[in-house]
Amino acid sequence: MARMPSAERRRQLTEAAIRAMTRDGVAQTTTRSIAAEAGVSLSVFHYCFDSKEALLESVITTITGHYVTIVKEAIRPRTTLRETVRAGFRAYWDHVAAHPGEHLLTYELTQYALRRPGLEHLARRQYELYTATYAQLIEQLRDSVEFELSVPVQVLARYLAAMTDGLTLNLLVLGDDAAAAAVLDMIDDHVAGLVVDGAHSPAAVS
Repeated sequence: MARMPSAERRRQLTEAAIRAMTRDGVAQTTTRSIAAEAGVSLSVFHYCFDSKEALLESVITTITGHYVTIVKEAIRPRTTLRETVRAGFRAYWDHVAAHPGEHLLTYELTQYALRRPGLEHLARRQYELYTATYAQLIEQLRDSVEFELSVPVQVLARYLAAMTDGLTLNLLVLGDDAAAAAVLDMIDDHVAGLVVDGAHSPAAVS
């Protein structure tokens, strides 16, 4: 059997960890159970990850990557800026609906990290990643649809990250997709209203 490259093996173990943690919870998932989920020996796990901390960081980054790829593909110029923004949010929301356990896991990872001395930075890294991801998506949108914002990109990115985080948890708890969709409509309107560049003024993009 050909030896799998280490990067591919890490990806395999990370995806196995996501499945195991989604099913059993973060605290109950062990390195042994992850190795079993991936169908590899425990020694292979320890070769790829020297600590559970390294694994958790890989899990956080990978989960974010799952939906970011989909959102990036959805954000392409449409008739109006609002429709373009809405398409990105819809793509994310469809991912939440299709993978609720995976998104629930992100909140559990935050709590797990915050409650364990020495791992707090993982929770901070997680939320910094959310903001950085939105900043990247905003810049991608500005590259395809020229416009200027009335607020700094980092401020809008953090706002959107916070709103999405809260709204996702709200949906996971209450399960009211219609109510969540109404809030998303309001966020779309708000983002469109922050555009100040002449040809793409709020009136032109709403």
